[in-house]
Amino acid sequence: MNGGIILATIIALTNQKGGVGKTTTSSALAAGLVSFYNKKVLAIDLDPQGSLGFSLGLDIEDCRSIHDVLTGQALIQEAIQETDYCDVITSNILLSSAELEFTSSDRQFLLKKALQPVVSNYDYIVIDTPPALNILTVNAYACANHLIIPMAPEILSLLGVTQLKETIDSARETLNPQLNVLGIILTKFNKRTLLAREVKEMAENVALQMGTCVFENQIRTSVSVAEAPAHGLSIFDHSPSAKPSEDYKNFIHEVITMTSAEASQEVK
Repeated sequence: MNGGIILATIIALTNQKGGVGKTTTSSALAAGLVSFYNKKVLAIDLDPQGSLGFSLGLDIEDCRSIHDVLTGQALIQEAIQETDYCDVITSNILLSSAELEFTSSDRQFLLKKALQPVVSNYDYIVIDTPPALNILTVNAYACANHLIIPMAPEILSLLGVTQLKETIDSARETLNPQLNVLGIILTKFNKRTLLAREVKEMAENVALQMGTCVFENQIRTSVSVAEAPAHGLSIFDHSPSAKPSEDYKNFIHEVITMTSAEASQEVK
């Protein structure tokens, strides 16, 4: 609570390893919060590849982007676009020069400052981060209430999560003491394989060390997940009866339950 104004719950999805379903999970989370829970959601793409905006049906080239906002070329309100699912601020390849462009002393807090005019307009802000630990990721950590870590059931993906722990600890010390890891979500999951079951067990151990958990629901693998972005549709509209749609719906219920409980405690 902030003087009677309710601020958005900000969730950043993060993993320095690529190909773990981070953008797919960001898109599903943003669309699902609106579709199933009637929440007002802003999705922000901090990945220079621009996949989140594309996945939600936007032209990511001919518009104001998060790069324009963070470099002071546009107000955040000018960069917000409406989609069938939620409001979105897109990204594009210009953002790849952020490490060189962001040189001010407050460079870690550019996104936090940019969000201030709109943070009370939404229930949730979902941030998709790049697969790297750079200034863009740091900006997401500086303003987020919660992190969600998507992870594929592979050893290298597990290693990436282990390395992430140090970065999150550092962010808590220097940028955002309240930063909470909501959980690790296992994607591309096939419980019939021994590797998937073993990695799940190891992920639970890593989660314990991070003071968090592995979400109860895993996202099963399916071609429908890869097809949905090409149509500019959420997984729920493209393949409502597919297994990943069911899994993401259950995962979002977990997110709602966990973040609502935390918000209630803060109010008390």
